[in-house]
Amino acid sequence: MVQFSTRMNLLKGSEIRELLKLTSQPDIISFAGGMPAPELFPVEEMAKASQAVMEENGRVALQYSSTEGYPRLREQIVERMDAKNNIKTDKDHILVTSGSQQGLDLSARVFLNKGDVVLLESPSYLGAVNAFKACEPTFIEIPTDDGGMIMEELEKVLASTENVKMIYVIPDFQNPTGRTWDLERRQKFMEIVNKYEVPVIEDNPYGELRFEGEYLPALKSLDTKGLVVYLGTFSKILAPGYRLGWVCADDLILSKYNFLAQAATLQASTIGQMETSKWIDMFDLDAHVAKIREVYKARRTVMLDTLEKNLPDCCTYTHPVGGLFAWVVLPEYMNAKDLQMKCLEKKVAFVPGGSFFPNGGHENTLRLNYSCMPEEKIVKGITALCDTIKENLK
Repeated sequence: MVQFSTRMNLLKGSEIRELLKLTSQPDIISFAGGMPAPELFPVEEMAKASQAVMEENGRVALQYSSTEGYPRLREQIVERMDAKNNIKTDKDHILVTSGSQQGLDLSARVFLNKGDVVLLESPSYLGAVNAFKACEPTFIEIPTDDGGMIMEELEKVLASTENVKMIYVIPDFQNPTGRTWDLERRQKFMEIVNKYEVPVIEDNPYGELRFEGEYLPALKSLDTKGLVVYLGTFSKILAPGYRLGWVCADDLILSKYNFLAQAATLQASTIGQMETSKWIDMFDLDAHVAKIREVYKARRTVMLDTLEKNLPDCCTYTHPVGGLFAWVVLPEYMNAKDLQMKCLEKKVAFVPGGSFFPNGGHENTLRLNYSCMPEEKIVKGITALCDTIKENLK
């Protein structure tokens, strides 16, 4: 009989991934995935970049390369982090990964032994929770409000808890809630982190997708002790199919990530890195991101307006100023999984919120994605969702 490692008992398929199998049917109005809008992918331009790479440097593009990543792409990442996140660094502090999801997996394996404590926002990104679970940590959820993680609660936990090895946060347009930390909260967080000297994983896949207000500095830009590991990605601003993300960290920490990346994958795709780099050199990434933001902002506004008009007063929802997600809290007696099945009968899909809480509970919540559906389908789907909620009120 085949015997598996004990860690396999801790892992199960992502509920979102399982749900996406159901929602791939064309007649389903899906608010379930966190996927970019495919009609915005620069297909023709990318074909030109790909052709240029093959003509100019095809044999290099098809060969193995260094674990750290293609040098020109790392330089472009550094330039962009400076311009968008106020992070001052150089290419020697960048490791290109197979999407930022690999960065999450590496983070767990760099910092965590069985039983070590991870602090994270409550709720938090399901993909990170699943990546960390393989290392068998204990999760402590830090309470949140509309401004994100509550700093007083974080400090209480750090002051009273041993063996905290890592803090995981998404300060910009958080998945799943869409919330964003203001500057004061970021500064307070870094004060606390510096006091307790705990490594921080700052996950920022959505930071460039701001619809309103000013860009805020990344936690990494406020980091004076080299404690923040910054994860970025091209998945939300270019194309997720290339599976290109990156880790930015200080020398000692990054060297550990590098060793593990060598063991896991040797490197991210050479040709994918070179084509992405060539596209950035040939075309205007800022203009492309501006187009994405315009479309997502309009879809976000339609979703929030429809919720405002149709959602019962006993429910609440977040008002994201960027990113891909909004978050709904139902009355405590209502179970979003039951609601999900009733909505699927009406050809509408969303993700129940309970899976975003690593320690369980909170089944009266749900996540809505607005990036992937056209506006008329958002109105139709959200209206059907709100009608189903009304039908199930006590």
